[in-house]
Amino acid sequence: MLRHYKLKDYNFRLVLLLAAISTIGVLLVGSAEPSLQFKQMIGMIAGLILMIIISLFDYSWVLTFYWVIYLINIAMLLLVIVIGSTKKGASRWITIGGANGFQFQPTELAKILLILFFSMYLMKHEQDLNTFWTILKACILLFIPLALVIRQPDLKNTITITILFCIIMYVAGLSYKIIGGVIVIAVPLVIIALFLITQTDMKIIDDYQKQRIMSFLHSDNEEYSDDVIQQENSITAIGSGRMTGKGLNNNEVSSSNKGNFVAEIQNDFIFAVAGEELGFVGCTVILLLLFFICFECVRMGSRAKDLSGTLICSGMASLVAIQSFINICVATGLFPNTGTPLPFVSYGLTSLMSLYIGMGFVMNVGLQNKYYYGGILRDERFR
Repeated sequence: MLRHYKLKDYNFRLVLLLAAISTIGVLLVGSAEPSLQFKQMIGMIAGLILMIIISLFDYSWVLTFYWVIYLINIAMLLLVIVIGSTKKGASRWITIGGANGFQFQPTELAKILLILFFSMYLMKHEQDLNTFWTILKACILLFIPLALVIRQPDLKNTITITILFCIIMYVAGLSYKIIGGVIVIAVPLVIIALFLITQTDMKIIDDYQKQRIMSFLHSDNEEYSDDVIQQENSITAIGSGRMTGKGLNNNEVSSSNKGNFVAEIQNDFIFAVAGEELGFVGCTVILLLLFFICFECVRMGSRAKDLSGTLICSGMASLVAIQSFINICVATGLFPNTGTPLPFVSYGLTSLMSLYIGMGFVMNVGLQNKYYYGGILRDERFR
């Protein structure tokens, strides 16, 4: 369970990158909503401590319980349906501690648990990965938690988990012939689904989800003006920051942040705060930090001692990249409004702590690279 590691093999670069971007997140959340800054700071500190603790546990030992991890995941998502609290028409949260307690969003942790589960499951089936039955079983195992996420409803995490699964399958060694076949089938299905959603009255998705898609496709239509204005204000805020921004905690009345022109600005539209208050320079720093976090995960995955370690690192890199891409595209008007948080920056303790848990496993994969055997590193000349 616990092994002997050498301090020099600990990836302090990744720790510094995570601490840096989380600190920026604390500052931006504090500027967007001062009452939440202390909570975000506590979440950052607790997350870093939790990550370090988890990084000392042998991930191979943890993954021996991969079916237990899967069942815990299903149980959490079922619990949302049974006792979940409803907010803005969606039941995605479990309230712990009554009215004075806190809310926990199981789907955020579910993404990490699915990465862990499929990392072990696919390694167990590495030799027969490209057979029909292995692919079918993997898809069924994905569909069960995915159906529970759709039930909430949570379209953004449904899409995120699906893309994440596809990337993990690809990294595991899925045949290009199968990938090509899936693309040939999937693209027409997506086009048909979009046609049915936008051109008919068939209820494929919830009304508010259809409204967001329609407002994105028909932004000039007055019928959807209320849905469009939030993204337009976000774009205006980002552009108004110019090169160096207006500064954190500025008191300009015209500010989209201080003027309350953008809803959920501490969460879904935190990039608008960054653009307005830190400018192009600040946004570039955030993007670079996210890029290097993903790069470090991929680098450690390439040196992992086994396939499961590679899949954990690739999965976490993909999760950070996917959520960052969606969040920034929404804030800049390139995607419909989906409500995806920016990793390590947006307010949301469940998301923040879950990401740090995942990064803890990535750190342990880095400690047990392909040159590591039973707590002893091979001689340097073999590197």
